[in-house]
Amino acid sequence: MSSFRILVTARSFGSSDDKALNLLKEHGCEVIHLKATAERSLQEQLVQHIAQADGIIAGLEEYDSLLLETAKNLKVISRYGVGYDAIDVAYAAKKNIQVTITPGTNGSSVADFAMALMLCAARHVPFLNEHAKRGEFVRPIGMEMYKKTLGVIGTGRIGAGVVKRASGFEMKILCHDIYENEELKKNHNVAYVDFDTLIRESDFISIHTPLTDSTYHLFASEVFDRMKSNAILVNTARGGIIDEEALAEALLDNKLGAAALDETESKTSPLLGIDTCILTPHAGACTREASSNMSLMAVQNLLDVLELGNCEHSV
Repeated sequence: MSSFRILVTARSFGSSDDKALNLLKEHGCEVIHLKATAERSLQEQLVQHIAQADGIIAGLEEYDSLLLETAKNLKVISRYGVGYDAIDVAYAAKKNIQVTITPGTNGSSVADFAMALMLCAARHVPFLNEHAKRGEFVRPIGMEMYKKTLGVIGTGRIGAGVVKRASGFEMKILCHDIYENEELKKNHNVAYVDFDTLIRESDFISIHTPLTDSTYHLFASEVFDRMKSNAILVNTARGGIIDEEALAEALLDNKLGAAALDETESKTSPLLGIDTCILTPHAGACTREASSNMSLMAVQNLLDVLELGNCEHSV
């Protein structure tokens, strides 16, 4: 059995159970966990260790060409999740380093979270909680979700999960995607519409599309101007899909009802301090079930590349 040196940088890898770590050990892997400390950043530790690594179970940290150039033995970056925009995939390919992802492992958790954010934004739950704990019993007017119109942008696993959950609220559901999900159309009575129709007619909008050149700042000032004045915008995808300066302005000008974002473009987002905007730290997949599923698939993807030379979940 070959022995491989594996770096683990994903913070919640194996946090739910030992299944994934045991699988690595069963295959003779030496596992080195890298965690940021007050003295040394994660990136600094990667620079130190990456030259000797055969594989990495990676979080959201950046892998640019300068870092990958030093990875003399690296054969696979196994992303703990589905986003890979922080990895220079083209350069990795030149170096014969495969990049893999874990599709489907956190879909239920993120779909649940999107629904939670919709409800919290519509009923101002964080605001109410914060003020009630201070003894300030203010009660801003919210909006019901029941029988409202929901717009879902991107109907892959997570978007489809949101559609199925929203059906219980008897919502009218509009979808926008390059590919239409026939099962959703047949069993959940969804209508696929163009982007402009969706943003104009939806009371709630939930974003589940990848961050690409075409979706970067997809939601900007001109889009907010066309949305309903009490609409709720929820993003559990990537932060760059929304122009946060424009969203902050729209919320402050009461052009939208509320927003909830599970990831922002920076730690100094202009949305900080706006009561009608909920911000969470990319926590949609933070459940015991998702952690276990992602950990196991990330390990299996890594082993497939190291031992078999390929993986069906390679980017």
